[in-house]
Amino acid sequence: MRIRVAHLYPDYLNIYADRGNIAVFDRRASWRGHELDVDAIGMGDAIVPGAHDLYYVGGGQDREQLLVAPDLAAKAEPLREALDRGAALLAVCGGYQLLGRGYRGFHGEDMPGAGVLPLETVAGERRLIGDVLLECELEPGWRETLAGFENHAGRTKLDSGAAPLGRVVAGFGNDGESGYEGCRLGRAIGTYLHGPLLPRNPWLADWLLAQALAHAVSAGRAHSRGGR
Repeated sequence: MRIRVAHLYPDYLNIYADRGNIAVFDRRASWRGHELDVDAIGMGDAIVPGAHDLYYVGGGQDREQLLVAPDLAAKAEPLREALDRGAALLAVCGGYQLLGRGYRGFHGEDMPGAGVLPLETVAGERRLIGDVLLECELEPGWRETLAGFENHAGRTKLDSGAAPLGRVVAGFGNDGESGYEGCRLGRAIGTYLHGPLLPRNPWLADWLLAQALAHAVSAGRAHSRGGR
């Protein structure tokens, strides 16, 4: 199978070895006989629902987030439609913040969010830095440990009833208070963990690739029946 990946803003949101995460996707897909096609989606480029199986949004400093935030917010509707159709998504750190409803920076700058994930973020007075361990259960009865590194000023609050990515075993997580980290919405995952993330947690790369493959298969069947 061919897995189509959309890498959003690779020239801006690339501070946390994000290309390393893409490389892990590519290598682990190829080991299983699949081909990974990666398209860079930049400023002004359109998101076409159904055109990609997996979306990736990396991390950046506040300056880069300020630059891309309005453009990402303008892409909110087609991105949301793509996820509703079953595409997978991984957003790391800055990308995680911008996929919520908005992010208020340390100096009071308001950055619009895409509103794809049920959360909001406000910068705190000190950064939350250090190694993190999470206990995750992405499938019923299947628990895994997720390891990474966090370095963020953001205090992210999930909406009531929203699902976190995991329970914090060590580290700060979303806000240093709730005991949870990240957000999970269907096949979409947002997290502060980097280091980079996927080389340290190949099981998560495999889970996301499986979700992307499921989308690719269903999209292929729809196309063969004359659908979009």
